[in-house]
Amino acid sequence: MAETGNPNPNSLMTVHEPVFRSLPVPRPDLTAYRLNRWWALAVSPRGFTNYSRFLLADKRAPVVRYLPVRVDIEPVSRCNFHCVMCPVSNWPDHRRGPDMAVDDFVRLLDALPGLVEIKLQGLGEPLLGGSAYLEMIRHARARHIWVRTTVNGSMLHVNDNYRRLIHSGVSEVQISFDGTVKETFEQIRRGARFERVVENCKLVNSYCNERGILTTRMWVLLQDRNVGEFLDFVRLGHELGFKRMTFSLDLYTWNGTVSAVSATTSVTPQMARKAMELGRDLGIEVTFWQLTSRYRTGDTKTVCPWPFERAFISSDLRIVPCCMVSDPGLVDLGDARDFARAWNGDLYRKFRMAHLTGRLPNVCEQCYESE
Repeated sequence: MAETGNPNPNSLMTVHEPVFRSLPVPRPDLTAYRLNRWWALAVSPRGFTNYSRFLLADKRAPVVRYLPVRVDIEPVSRCNFHCVMCPVSNWPDHRRGPDMAVDDFVRLLDALPGLVEIKLQGLGEPLLGGSAYLEMIRHARARHIWVRTTVNGSMLHVNDNYRRLIHSGVSEVQISFDGTVKETFEQIRRGARFERVVENCKLVNSYCNERGILTTRMWVLLQDRNVGEFLDFVRLGHELGFKRMTFSLDLYTWNGTVSAVSATTSVTPQMARKAMELGRDLGIEVTFWQLTSRYRTGDTKTVCPWPFERAFISSDLRIVPCCMVSDPGLVDLGDARDFARAWNGDLYRKFRMAHLTGRLPNVCEQCYESE
């Protein structure tokens, strides 16, 4: 999404796991989400058929009889930050590939009937895409697709982006915020200016709050550098005008590398409860995101669902297995311009079989329990 003093990724979630499984998780406004899903399927007979197949099909087979109904789409793979935990920091000019064109995005929507949800962000900062990014949101929302996105907060003031983003109809905007003071924030989010992001959060939240709409969410990736500021994040979130915030407690593998990023052994259940109580006092919903358990081979119910149900489409239109890989240089499952063919092509079938048989690709091993 974090980095605490636990260098062994195989020992994550060993101290407070049962309690953390019971913590509240981030959810959309379910009434709005379900209403959008109903409209998305009502206006598209092809979409309704595909979604029905999705509901009824065997979702753990090498060949699946539906197209995914949820996808991650990366509009840009470049960033103006080079955060300590992000693979973008290691790429020349902090860029991997070209930006996605709006026409290609629309063709993806046409090729994936039955989409009900898109996460429109990958490894880059989407607002670097400018008007094209906002136009993508509008195209998806015109089809009643729920659109969630993540921004780093640095560009919300540029060209009134904070207004334009809200006016695009975006369903949820997660704003990453990994330090409550300048030193911590800028140490983690290298290239950032703390004061600018603070002011931008106030701008967009004031705009939403004046209109009585709930669109933004503060997203905190806890790590060894900032876990000492745990409760201060709740206070700061309130000061910035957020009504919702989520602590991301672990990120143990990303982009094919072991990050050993976990705060689950540093944040106690008592601390979590204090954060939720403080949030209630301040009028901010506090939730937690964590990988409460790893996947397991040998049972179709415990293998990773991504190869069978979802996909990540990179900015240069390559199909990648999931958001944790997020780079076609690591695993490339085909050309997104011919998604239906690739979805049940040889590469995807072999990739699914690897999960079903336990012969996992190296890039997937860290998301599974060790034998």
